Amino acid sequence: MKAMILAAGRGERMRPLTDETPKPLLEIRGLSLIEHQINSIKQAGISEFIINIANMGDQIRDRLGNGNNLGISIHYSDEGNTPLETAGGIIKALNYFSEQFLVANADIYTDFNYQNLPEHIEGLAHLVLVDNPAHHPDGDFSLKHNNVSRTSTPKLTFSGIAIYRPELFINLSPGFRALAPLLFEATEKGVVTGQHFSGYWNDIGTPERLQQANKISI
Repeated sequence: MKAMILAAGRGERMRPLTDETPKPLLEIRGLSLIEHQINSIKQAGISEFIINIANMGDQIRDRLGNGNNLGISIHYSDEGNTPLETAGGIIKALNYFSEQFLVANADIYTDFNYQNLPEHIEGLAHLVLVDNPAHHPDGDFSLKHNNVSRTSTPKLTFSGIAIYRPELFINLSPGFRALAPLLFEATEKGVVTGQHFSGYWNDIGTPERLQQANKISI
């Protein structure tokens, strides 16, 4: 299985830290956010990565190169100066994937064990859900018997870690497109499974959360 790391966001809420540095290169305990993600995913036996880049993306390319120094291979999907949003970025890079693939946000810090993901998914998507953080108390999805929906309670928060099948995106036109509407539609069709992760997870969306994460050793 290949992995795609989403690294094209501008990180507006992280300013001024992201005025001259892309958010995936902000560091926790001396290592960039995206390198933490790569190292964790690599432990699950995944060695081929696709990274989408946009604003200041050359810095990410310069830092990681082709991945040889990390023991992996990296391909880049360059979205220019205007990020395509999550689904749009995946659609642009879809030619890299012929079977199910892992997608993870570059800007999360977690001790999630990627080896605990299913080897094969039954539907079109499999989401990792976490307990609702203080900044997102209402959650996104509910989980019952490994099936994801939006109609029941309690709600959990989408972690930004998922496995998708290309069929979820394959007939969609390229360009700017958000992921949430696609997932909402897929849950209504009953083709989304999931799992609950109760360990450490931090969406590094503000300087304060970056400070919090730097105090945690995982």
